[in-house]
Parts: sequence; structure tokens; C-alpha cells
Amino acid sequence: MSETTKSSTLKILVEETSLNIAQVKQTVALLEEGATVPFIARYRKEATGELDEVQIRLIQERLEYHKALNDRRETILKSIEDQGKLSPELRQKIEATRQKTELEDLYLPFKPKRRTKASIAKERGLEPLAEQLSAARGNGATALQLAAPFINPELEVATAEDALLGAGHILAEQFADVAEARAIVRELTWQQGLFCSQPARGKEETVSKFEMYYDFSEPLRQIPSHRMLAMRRGEKEDVLRLRIEAPEEEILSRLSSLLVAGESRFAELLREFIADAYKRLLAPSIEVDLRLQTKQAADDAAIKVFAENLRNLLLAAPAGSHKVLGIDPGLRTGSKLAAIDATGRFLEHVTIYPHTGGGAKVESARRELLRLISAHAIEMVAIGNGTAGREMDQFVRLCLKDAGVKVQVVMVSEAGASIYSASDIAREEFPDLDLTVRGAISIARRLQDPLAELVKVEPKSIGVGQYQHDVSQTALKKSLDEVVESCVNYVGADLNTASWALLSFVSGISEALAKAIVLQRDQEGAFVRRDQLLKVPRFGKKAYEQAAGFMRIRKGEQPLDNTAVHPERYKLVKQMAKDLGVTLPALIAEPSRLDQIMLEQYIGPDIGLPTLRDIVTELKKPGRDPRESFVTASFRADVMEVKDLKEDMTLNGIVTNVAAFGAFVDIGVHQDGLVHVSQLADRFVKDPNQVVKVGQQVQVRVLSIDLQRKRIGLTMRKGEQEKPPVQKERPRKPQPEKKVDTSSTAMADALAKSGFRVKKGK
Repeated sequence: MSETTKSSTLKILVEETSLNIAQVKQTVALLEEGATVPFIARYRKEATGELDEVQIRLIQERLEYHKALNDRRETILKSIEDQGKLSPELRQKIEATRQKTELEDLYLPFKPKRRTKASIAKERGLEPLAEQLSAARGNGATALQLAAPFINPELEVATAEDALLGAGHILAEQFADVAEARAIVRELTWQQGLFCSQPARGKEETVSKFEMYYDFSEPLRQIPSHRMLAMRRGEKEDVLRLRIEAPEEEILSRLSSLLVAGESRFAELLREFIADAYKRLLAPSIEVDLRLQTKQAADDAAIKVFAENLRNLLLAAPAGSHKVLGIDPGLRTGSKLAAIDATGRFLEHVTIYPHTGGGAKVESARRELLRLISAHAIEMVAIGNGTAGREMDQFVRLCLKDAGVKVQVVMVSEAGASIYSASDIAREEFPDLDLTVRGAISIARRLQDPLAELVKVEPKSIGVGQYQHDVSQTALKKSLDEVVESCVNYVGADLNTASWALLSFVSGISEALAKAIVLQRDQEGAFVRRDQLLKVPRFGKKAYEQAAGFMRIRKGEQPLDNTAVHPERYKLVKQMAKDLGVTLPALIAEPSRLDQIMLEQYIGPDIGLPTLRDIVTELKKPGRDPRESFVTASFRADVMEVKDLKEDMTLNGIVTNVAAFGAFVDIGVHQDGLVHVSQLADRFVKDPNQVVKVGQQVQVRVLSIDLQRKRIGLTMRKGEQEKPPVQKERPRKPQPEKKVDTSSTAMADALAKSGFRVKKGK
């Protein structure tokens, strides 16, 4: 990228992000040096003016967009120049554009085309006729008189009408290639177009989940993401037929004003050619573009919801370093019990059958449960919330009560546990264990630290989004990986206990480097200092700079290694301790001394108050976990299944998923209830994420129960309650289906109306 292009790109980024030039310039420089977003946000606050991760990622995203745009621009300029058609005016237009769509519109007339009706007409020598009609030249001759000299039966131009038809194809293609014309069609269709849905042919009477879209239309630019994705899924499953209904009359009027000179003798004929260009070429092309645009917008909205849900799930409060018994409940195949120690190390597993068979199996299950708890000094029991989860919860609590054992019992989401159990990382960790036992271990570890365990599962398998299989998988993976990276670095990773899966999301560390760290740890023993990372093969100084501050070493040789203070600031902290007349360990042991520090005296060329404040905060609470404190939730003991529910019943629940239309809540009956967005609060709620988040404990009231379809309507409103409104689509007048004619028939008919004889099918 040339210096001129860099400067231009920086100015554009400033406009798009509304940040000042210094912030954008420094952030771009850091990104191009290989710095990660978490590193820049935490350790380069002075350089960026305290930009947060969201702002830095926006700069990164727009920078990548404009780099790709600039690369494409150079390719297009070279292509047109090689054709000898690059005028100064065209170059200026191409260099000024900031949108990929606009750039491609400008390139369209020069883009190599497949064989078209226009190219066939050119082969038949009809291009001069098209030029004469467009320029209205010919000394007052009629269109037929102009066309007569081009009759050539050998080239399949049998009549003057055939010549006009071919010239019309040439002009229609030229009109469709005009960038301004495409802009008009795109803008009017976007602003006034309707997105319409009807049942696919033969599916008019079919009962399906897409019935609400059998006669549906909505302004194209107003469709919510979940409706757009639902309709596209219906189309993919051959249940729906979708189309965009554009304001055709206004579009044709605007195109005529643009493309036809008012004094042209052939204005009426040219308008017919414009209509053909619109119906046959422009409308289908722009519809594809706008459907892609709305799909991308819907994807972005759905991915944003998924990312927010994932963030809340990953940052759920950890129970901490406790000895845990994980239980993967089951009926016919039994329930798998797995004990782990406080560091997550697997100890022992058994299978019990408390829900099948007679009293002997129940008694055996009780003995095994109590034996494991006693043998391994279990402090907490984690039970998966899937099949037989509530029954197992009841069984465990009863056994503990009868035995007089006080152990905390917690229901844990097992979403994605089966995916982990069959994954490569699970096989690496427990090659000799059955899948279900791996699942029980994962459930236990999720209670200890949800983040450390959930990073082993592909994010989209956790099931906290909407239409995750319908959105762009590339964009989804990129967004979710960024969320995981952000969460891991926000919390930090214990260098001596973290799995390679967790370490691979630490700033500056790749999967290969993460595995190398674990291998070094296994071979050489626990790390006692951060700088020992430099001894790991292929772990260079740049990786150390990016990663070190996010690593934690508990009870290491250097007290600061258990904080988020970056090693580049150790010398400064030692100076602070010296100025206070204490040793570094004493300063950390007595954080109240930090209040005596005058931070202003430590400001330097590369460090300011933001970083100094962060250092003091870390020293006051070394090794602290920034996540919320762990609190357990309990369900009503008398409500186990959907049939136990009654309207107006008040229940405790846990939010399991948040979508654009509301929130799903686990109330302990193996079927989540839905709190419609209108029932989330006693005020208007536009975005459910403003009120609830995944993992949040809430109190709900039952509004409706549909046993047949297993649907539960809930409310969180405190005032006078109303049931969620039934969504009704706006009635529409029946309209004949508009078909795009891709043959010559439409234009031939138009010519015939003007008094010309035309052979159709040429």
C-alpha cells in the first residue's frame, strides 16, 4: 500500500469510526506490527487514547475492508488500462469510490462477459445501428429506414424489425451497465421495495412451521433478522418462494430521465429498450444484490446476538477450585459419575442405575454415590441438566439428606458436552474412557470454571444463538473466536493448569505454540516464572510481549507473575516499592500502602495515568478473578415435568438463550419456556439483551402451557399481566405474480405495439 493510499485510508477510517486521527493512526500501526486486540486494549492505552476492544475491532474490521477494496481497485484499474479504455474521468471515479458495490458497478461495462443476446447482435454487425438509435442520427429517417441497411439473411437478420430487435439488445445491455442506472434501481428498490413470501408451488396446503409466511410482505429495509433468516430457511427447504417487489413505474421513469435525451426522435423506442434492460437484466441482478445485502445484515444481527450470549455464558461465575463429582444423568444406559480433584484432574468413575430396575439397583446407586463422595472428599456435585437431570437432582439430594452429608448440589448446563466428548481434544485427554464418562468429567469441570472447559467446544455447538446454521459460517466463526479470545484474556489463564485449548486463545499464542507450552510443562515441570516461556521452542520475544501479561503463575518466584501487570512494567513497580521504603512482596501483602503513591511522578514518555491506575488496581487485588461471585439457583421441587405446570405459577429459572424476539428460560421441566420480548419488563423493550443475559437467574410466571407442542409461555412483568400478542401480518391485496421475462418476447411485443413486425424467437 502506497503512502498516499495509506493516508487516504486513515482519513476514511477517521470518518467511519468518528475517532481522532491520532487514535486511528496509532491503532493501525500497532495492528500492522502484529499486536492483538486484547493486548492493545489493555497495555497500549496511552497510544490509542484508551480505546476499548469494540472500538479497536471496528478499526481492524474497516481497515481490512479498505485493504481488500484497494487491492480490488488496483486490479480493476489495471484491467481497464490494459483494454485501453481508462479515461482520466473514469480513473477519478474508481479512485473516489469507497464501496465494493459501487466499484463493481463501474467495472461492469469493462468486465469480460459470457455470450449474451447483445454479443450475438454485435456479431451480426448491429452495433452501428444501436449507436445511431441512441444518438438519434440519420437525417430524419425512421427507425425502420435506419435498420434496413443492416438486413443480412446470412447473419440471421431477415428483416428490419430483426435488426431493431438486435440493436435493442445491445442498447439494453449498455443501459444495464451504466453505474448511475444501477444505483437508481438499487436505491429505489431498497427504499420502497417489499420482500414477499408465498408458498412454493404445490405447497399451498402444506402444514408447516412456515405457514405465517404463506402470504407475507414487509418493507425490504425493515425486516428483522430472525424473520429474514426464517424465510430463507423456508426457501432452502423448498417450502417458500421469495421475491422482491420493486416500484417498477418510478424506476422506469427515473431511468428514462437519465438515459434518454428529451429531444431524441426515438425516445419512445429507447424507453422500450430501457424497460427490457430493467426487466431482463437490471431487476434480477439488483434483486440478487439486495437479497445478499439483507442476508448479510440479518447474519450480522444474528451473529451479534450469538456473540453476546456466548460472552455471558463464558464469563459465568466459576465455583472455583473445589473437589467435584460430575454426573451425566441417563435412564436406560445409566448415569455416569466422575470425580475430579480441585485442579480438574480425573480421579475415578462409576455407572449407577437409580431410575431403572428395582430397589436393589437404587440401593446400589445410593452406596456408590456416597462412597465416591466420601473417598474423594467431594465438596460439590454437578449434575447435567439433560435427560433425567431433575430426577437425578432429587435422588442425590435425598441420599445426602438421609446420610447427613452436607455437599452442595448444582445443576449445570450440558450443552455441547456430547460434542466435547467425541472431540479430538477429549480423546487426547482421556483416550481410555468412554464418551459418556468424558461428558461427566466435562460437567464437573464446567462447575469449577465454565470458561476453561467451554473453550474446548466449538462455540456454535453450545446452542446459545438463533439460526446459527443459516448464517455465514465464516463470519460466525470469526466473531465467536473473537469473543472467546476476548473472554480468555479478560480473565487470564493459569500457565500451570490451563489446557492447550485455553492457551491457544491467549493473546499472541497459536494452537501449535499452546501445545508446545503444555509439552514443556509436562516434561520440565511447572513454570515458576513468566520469562521461562522464552525457553519454549519457537516462543519468541514478540509472542512473549503479547502473551505474558495474560498469563498467571500462582505461588511463583515473582509475585507480579500472578497479576495482570505486564513484565515490561516490573521495573516501575519495584521503583514504587522502593520509594515507599518496602520490598515488593511487602507492597503486595499490604496493598493499603499503594494509596500513598503519587501516580503523577511516574508518568513518562510511554506511560500515563491510565496504565498507572491499572497497575495499582492489580496490586490491590493480585490474582483476582474479574467474574462475578458464584451463586446457585434452585428449582421448585414439586415441578418436574411440563404437566406439573399451572398457569400463574411463579418459578425460579435460568436464562439459557436470548434471541431478538425474547428469552428462553430453564424452569426445570426439560423444556425451556419463552419470555416474549413484550413480557420481559413493564416497559417497552427493543433489545432483550438490555434486560436479560444468558446464565442470569430470573423469576418468571407461567402464562400459557401447550402440552401437545410442549410450548411454555412465561412473563417477567411485575404489573398486570397480558399474554404475548399473537403476531398478525398486514393484510395485502392479492396481486398477480410478476415474472421476469428472460427472453426477447417482452421487447418484441413492445416493438410490435409501436407498429413494427417482429419474428419472435430470434
